[in-house]
This record gives sequence, C-alpha cells and structure tokens, in this order.
Amino acid sequence: MIEMSNDYRLTVYESITGIDRDRYNEIIDGGNPFLEYEFLEAMEKSGCVGPHTEWNPRHIVLYDAERIIGAVTAYIKSDSYGEYIFDWEWARAFENASLSYYPKLVAAIPFTPANGTRISVHPDYPFEECAGLLVDRLIELSFEEGCSSIHFLFLTDEERIFLEKKGFLSRITHQYHWRNRGYNTFEDFLSDVRSGRKKQIRKERKSLEDEGLDIQIIEKDAINSGHIDAIWEFYTDTHSRKWGSAYLNREFFDLMLENFKNRLVLVMANNGKRWAGGTFNIVKNNRLFGRYWGTVHNYKNLHFECCFYRLIDYSIRNGIDIFEAGAQGEHKFLRGFAAVPTYSSHLIMHEGARSAIGKYLKRERAYTEGLITHYNKQSPLKYLHGE
Repeated sequence: MIEMSNDYRLTVYESITGIDRDRYNEIIDGGNPFLEYEFLEAMEKSGCVGPHTEWNPRHIVLYDAERIIGAVTAYIKSDSYGEYIFDWEWARAFENASLSYYPKLVAAIPFTPANGTRISVHPDYPFEECAGLLVDRLIELSFEEGCSSIHFLFLTDEERIFLEKKGFLSRITHQYHWRNRGYNTFEDFLSDVRSGRKKQIRKERKSLEDEGLDIQIIEKDAINSGHIDAIWEFYTDTHSRKWGSAYLNREFFDLMLENFKNRLVLVMANNGKRWAGGTFNIVKNNRLFGRYWGTVHNYKNLHFECCFYRLIDYSIRNGIDIFEAGAQGEHKFLRGFAAVPTYSSHLIMHEGARSAIGKYLKRERAYTEGLITHYNKQSPLKYLHGE
C-alpha cells in the first residue's frame, strides 16, 4: 500500500476527453465495464449526455503527481429520468414545501441500472483516504452548483457502508441476478431448478425449434455494422412501442462498435431472410450485463431465449459468475434468477428533508428486505431452499 504524497490534487472535468485514457482506465474495477473511458466517451461524443441534455458530466479525478489514483463520475441533473432508482416522490415533496429538488448531483451510469463500483481508487492506494477526498470534493461541488442532494446509484455494499460514515442515507431496492454455481452445462443449471419450472423452461426452448430460427452468439471482432443496424432497429422499435423516446442514439451504438466491441456480446435470431430479434449485452471478466432487447417479429418465447437462456449458456461456457439481466421483471425470477438487494446512497442537504427521507427509507428498507425474502422463498431455485 502506497502512502499518499503531498503532491496530490483534485481536478473536476466537464468531459472525459480532458483525462488521459490509459491512466484513467488503470483504476477502473475489473468487473465494471461502464466506467471505462471508452464507454463514457461514447456517451459524451454521441451527445446522449452533455450540454443540451439532462446529464451534464462532472468527472472528479484525484492525482498523486501525474498519476491518476482515484475518480468519481457524476452528473448534474434537472430531472430523474434514466436513473432506475425512483425519487419522484422526493421531488414532489420538495416542491410542495416550496423547495428546489433540482438540480441534483448523481453518481451513476446514465440509462444503465447495472451494479458496480462508483468510487474508483487505484489498488495501490488506501481506499478510505482517497475516497474521502473524492467525496468531500463532490460535496463541495454540489454547493458550488446549487444542488439539493447527491445520489450514488447501484453502488457496491462496501461503498454504501463507507458513505454512511460520510452522512449519506442508504436505500435498498432489488433486482434479479443469475448466479453460476460451477455449472458445466445448461442441464447442470436445470438440475438446480424445481421440476415444474424446469419442464416449463425446456418447453419454452423447444417451442422455438419449429420456427426455423438460427440463433447465434456473436461477440467481439465478429460483430459488424450489419449487426449494429439490426440492433438499432430492435432498440428503436422496442422504445417506440413501450417507452416513447429512446435515451440513446445511433451514434452511440456506432461508437460501441468502433471502440468497445471487445466488451460486446450479441444474441441474434435470423429467420432465413433477415435478423428478426436479438439482444445487446456487455461483458467484462466474470460479469455479464444484459442491456437491450428487441424484435421485428413476434416469435413466442424468443424474448426468453435471447435475453435469458442463451446468455445463461454463454455464462456457463465462459466462466461468468454473475449475469445481471437488467432492471425489474418478475419473469426473470421464474427463470432461474434470484432476488438480490441493490444499493444507493443519498446525501440530502436540507436538514428537514433529510430527516423525513431518512424515516421513509427506514420503513422502505424493512419492506424491501421482506419482499426479497418472500420472492426467494417462492423461487424455483432449489439451492435457495437448502435443497
């Protein structure tokens, strides 16, 4: 462990492009692809975040001489869209009290409810000391920018505990994650699933055999612009039918192909004439993150095959420990994903609001913990029941 010298300094950048790429990437957690320079750069260069959007970057970087030893990526926001930790009720309560909830400062990955490190510290340096400097600068920045609050979303439990010491309130929500228990094949995984649900999974997979679909895993250098054309079509079709305006644009996906394809895993279904459906996923070391799904034809059970079963099989073959299939969705729970807690941390500057929100979070935590326990008691996964 290296002791910090007297040469450390903190710098705030409004764009990732002001930071040295290689020095920055040295400090990023090995299981977190979403804080890598290339991903954040794609968000900014495509215009999905930055000026004229509701996500204005503030990258706080800690240096020891010229070496980057820590960083936090945060965004100044004037709404709560694209976060997946919902605080609309807090904003309404502020408004009803004639207080301003926006702008706020959010340390999160835009439009990405994926869990991971939010406070990056070089492994050779003391975490608490470096993280403390970064968070203190973040708090100063919130006052400089007139922010009501600071929010760390989908952070690690260790970071949550650290931030509690800094006065942050903890919040627990939940997602559904698949865990690799040393399986060698998909059938090994099914041996962990109770009989009735196991039969249903096999039935769903078999139903696609008669459709004549060629379903492929395409990753890294095998991905080309034609695949991205199809993914873009799937993405825009899904958003137009379900959620209205898409958060991401075509340039973002092109930049992913150009600079980030070593992290990409696509599941693509071809009906003999064209790509008919598929998913866009991101992998790093032993973690897989399901991101975007879409289809231009309504094939029954194709969603489950592309979003879950093929990616579980991919995870088994590639030694992936955790597969996060995204936010929400009890259909994941029924197909071998366990309910797990997810964490966020919140620093509310107004004393009265902080007290009220703290009481709310205490009640919510008891409810959420009970909900997670309830779901896992009903889970088709036998190991959750000690079987």
